[in-house]
Amino acid sequence: MIQTILMHIFGSFVGTVAFAVLFNVPKRFYLCCGLTGTAGWMIYLTLTAGYDLSPALASFFGTLAVVLISRILTVRMKCPITIFLISGIIPLVPGAGVYFTAYYLVTNQMALASQRGMEALKIAFAIVLGIVLIVSIPREFFQARYWRQRKALKRRGKA
Repeated sequence: MIQTILMHIFGSFVGTVAFAVLFNVPKRFYLCCGLTGTAGWMIYLTLTAGYDLSPALASFFGTLAVVLISRILTVRMKCPITIFLISGIIPLVPGAGVYFTAYYLVTNQMALASQRGMEALKIAFAIVLGIVLIVSIPREFFQARYWRQRKALKRRGKA
């Protein structure tokens, strides 16, 4: 059990960092990219295995975590969100579902192809919806200065 969890953590971290290397992310961001992808994958895995949620719903919540962490790191590290988002979302992308859809289409197994294709499509839409939901939050919301100013305004209003 613990060995399986450690393998998932290691695999998602290495896979995310490998895609960060592939996308020419600066070396100083590799650790943050790896942790972002690992966090999303662990949420996905926990929700599918532990809480028996559908893969699409688990992908949605995993995507929310990846995008939220990416937004926070973007403000902290003063860099574009794509550095963390693109490499961090890779473990959640339904690559195997798309592959098996094409495989079943080629082997003329239409029922399996449609089943796998619809599942992959649901996951893809869940990922897009999660990204849109978090990215639509204004950037200032993730900055500490915004919250300090808000707190100061509240104090002035009450005083």
